[in-house]
Amino acid sequence: MGEMSEAGRLILLGAPLGNPADASARFREVLASADVVAAEDTRRLTRLARDLDITVGGRIVSYFEGNEERRTPELVEVILGGYAVALVTDGGMPSVSDPGYRLVRAALDVGAPVTVAPGPSAVTTALAVSGLPCDRFCFEGFLPRSGSARRSRLRALAAEERTLVFFEAPHRIGAALADLAETFGADRPAALCRELTKTYEEVLRRPLGELARWAAEGDPRGEITLVVAGSPATAPERPDDDALRAAVAEREAAGRSRRDAITDVATEYALRRREVYTIVHS
Repeated sequence: MGEMSEAGRLILLGAPLGNPADASARFREVLASADVVAAEDTRRLTRLARDLDITVGGRIVSYFEGNEERRTPELVEVILGGYAVALVTDGGMPSVSDPGYRLVRAALDVGAPVTVAPGPSAVTTALAVSGLPCDRFCFEGFLPRSGSARRSRLRALAAEERTLVFFEAPHRIGAALADLAETFGADRPAALCRELTKTYEEVLRRPLGELARWAAEGDPRGEITLVVAGSPATAPERPDDDALRAAVAEREAAGRSRRDAITDVATEYALRRREVYTIVHS
């Protein structure tokens, strides 16, 4: 591979999820000026450019799951040749459950600059509109396709206390919701976000059991992002009074002051500090 030119770089473009008006000014600028635009779906990119009244000045090439292994080294050569390559997927950020990671890693491995024109994300959009806690969350992407593998994965996630975000295909959402309701509990709050930012956007904020029934009775369509509340935190079982005294004494022996030792024990067992204080001094 040749030497790196200052102009050569990879630019990740955050594409609108559905509404073309969500395209940023920088997205428009890069799409019009990049030397090469690698697109997950070239026809969709052409439609988007037309909707935005943009002329894509560079060469458009396809870059999707089926050809990314072969095309990645070709695009790296282009970047090393001093050209700007823009990567755009069908919606949202490249690499987030979309093609892109392989190219980003390959570009970085040869010292090529990688930058981003931030844009919409189905993950954060669904989180924000879900009505569920957003301060801590875990993105799981697509669940396994086979039922046994999916249920195994869900069992591993059942105790996760952070809000969970999943992508799912419409023809699998019914089975996924049924497994979620069985594994997480039918009463676990959730929000099913369908066709975000598009004409038929729909957000259903219901317990998992109700969502499973909705999917079984209907014919869900469109792109789906599912947000599920984390597992409720459960306080550890309260020890008896003697065990609480022993726990405080153990911390004191380790160098904690009695005040701090009482606070530590109260926090660990979700008790009022005054309650532990009274037990220790009784």
